[in-house]
Amino acid sequence: MHKIEDLLIWKKSIELVKEVYLLCSKISNDEKFGIISQIKRSSVSIPSNIAEGAGRNTNNEFKHFLGIANGSCYELQTQLILLKELNLIKEIEANPLISQCVEIQKMIYSLKLKI
Repeated sequence: MHKIEDLLIWKKSIELVKEVYLLCSKISNDEKFGIISQIKRSSVSIPSNIAEGAGRNTNNEFKHFLGIANGSCYELQTQLILLKELNLIKEIEANPLISQCVEIQKMIYSLKLKI
């Protein structure tokens, strides 16, 4: 078991969720139950799966949940690109979050190799 508060990857993914929620609050209500709902779910899934894996009994279980978190991170990245492509958010709003997704993906990959 790992203490999640000590995992930098968990901390960074929590920050990403907060920023995603702030961004979503700026988007029109027309999208609230469409892509916005999905974006919020995929962002929350990242730190949630890191935490669930950290609380498991074996490293293989942890790796499994890191894989799920990674999938959610790629899903979020895709959704942010879609928001940008659909002109629902500006490039200057999307790109920093997309960069955070890529950073977290790299961190997940590195952590899986170390476990």
